[in-house]
Amino acid sequence: MKTALTIAGSDSSGGAGIQADLKTMTANGVYAMSAITALTAQNTTGVTDILESTPRFLSEQLDAIFTDIFPDAVKIGMVSSAELIAVIAAKLKEYKAENIVVDPVMVATSGAKLLRSDAVEALCRELLPLAAVLTPNIPEAEILSGMAITDAAGMEAAARLISEKYGCAVLCKGGHKVNDADDLLWREGAGKWFHGKRIDNPNTHGTGCTLSSAIASNLAKGYDLDASVERAKAYISGALAAMLDLGHGSGPMNHMFALKGGFTE
Repeated sequence: MKTALTIAGSDSSGGAGIQADLKTMTANGVYAMSAITALTAQNTTGVTDILESTPRFLSEQLDAIFTDIFPDAVKIGMVSSAELIAVIAAKLKEYKAENIVVDPVMVATSGAKLLRSDAVEALCRELLPLAAVLTPNIPEAEILSGMAITDAAGMEAAARLISEKYGCAVLCKGGHKVNDADDLLWREGAGKWFHGKRIDNPNTHGTGCTLSSAIASNLAKGYDLDASVERAKAYISGALAAMLDLGHGSGPMNHMFALKGGFTE
């Protein structure tokens, strides 16, 4: 069985972060492992507290994983400090990790900044050049490119600039009222659009985590980047279309929408 590692924060409500990543990887047929960067007290209405991992303990988690069950792909989600980012980058280089998917979690759906400026600088300097692909949403792509994005042409210009600057592929995700369900993959000087059907579901908690984890899962299984993106978009569409409705805020998706029979009956 192929393996995948998620390096991210824990979401106590199970809809995003580590929990969404583990569910997504399992649903996509790989063995899922985790290194936790932070614990959050969180539900569908928001985050009330965060307890960060120490750099030493994160380092120990990564050593434990890479020296025993080596991951075929790595997904990196929210890492809130420059010190933790430095640890992750050092360990990925030390163990020569491949198929690294970075979801540069900088801005919450609400528009709130999630990273301090020093952490953003460390992310760009240390982690982005190691990535096979980045998966920024529109606000994150604006931060990484330094330009405003209001339409498809803006997505293309930003994705091209980010790709050239950091030497990796960029999947610029639609949304935030710009090309809502259409994503742009830019790599090696050319762009490819992945068109999707907008699903009218207000429960979108964890969509970014889920998409990046699904891409990593498919890279781990040996699919090329185009196929991995296409399969990940199909998976997230199914999870949204299941119309799970939990919690009092923007609820989670049904990551196991395709699971039938066996112990679930």
